Amino acid sequence: MAITAQMVKELRETTGAGMMDCKKALTETNGDMEKAIDYLREKGIAKAAKKSDRIAAEGLTYIATSGDKAVILELNSETDFVAKNEGFKTLLAEVSEHLLNSSASNVEEVLTETMANGVAVQDHINTAIAKIGEKLSLRRFTLLTKNANEAFGAYLHMGGRISVLTLLEGTTDENIAKDVSMHIAAVNPKYISRDQVVADEIERERQVLTQQALNEGKPANIVEKMVEGRINKFYEEICLLEQAFVKNPDVKVGQFVQSNGASVKSFIRYEVGEGIEKRQDNFAEEVMNQVRGN
Repeated sequence: MAITAQMVKELRETTGAGMMDCKKALTETNGDMEKAIDYLREKGIAKAAKKSDRIAAEGLTYIATSGDKAVILELNSETDFVAKNEGFKTLLAEVSEHLLNSSASNVEEVLTETMANGVAVQDHINTAIAKIGEKLSLRRFTLLTKNANEAFGAYLHMGGRISVLTLLEGTTDENIAKDVSMHIAAVNPKYISRDQVVADEIERERQVLTQQALNEGKPANIVEKMVEGRINKFYEEICLLEQAFVKNPDVKVGQFVQSNGASVKSFIRYEVGEGIEKRQDNFAEEVMNQVRGN
């Protein structure tokens, strides 16, 4: 029986298995869809689809560099235990290597690209899902390129729970850039400098601070000065260059960078699972459900 592209597509959607695996399954079963599904299940390849509705909020962030390119990414798993698995770490390295040479602008595009082994990125991840037994997903990535007079600062905290990639211009010293990344990992600034802060955010903060000062019973004629002082403190909390440098609190990050003849061009900070609504399971209850076969 001739195996059509539509049949392969239908089997992929049903099982989550890779295109070549689906084609082989249909060929082996003479186009019988139900037998093809069983074939994939027997091979352990259909596991990926069963786990598609689970929440993957654990995992690792990672940074890879090669010449004038660097990529920071987050690969998620369901449990922290699997994130420590060597198979998971191998997958992370393989995906990052592909991303360094990718032309994709988003995750959806990346997943359809073909890796060096001839397999689509999503299919490669699905194969890992079948082996590891948990839902795995590439959540996000950012690719940076640098010029001759620039430096990457790559820093992984707690083995990849947090990763920061910083790009400095005016220096080629990666150690300086890495020190800035360490600071960003610890303090988590939102912006490089105050001129990047959107006007609405500052106006909202000013209104809150003004009302706070009035509620404290401060005279109206000194409220404005108080608010401006607190606004400056707010800038210090959210703007990298105005923060006290963690390695030397006597100087600001901006002063540290400038003293080394450099400036911060950009930074990206990823923390595993940030923004993902994690499932709050009762562990004892989960174990009992498994014992009962629920």
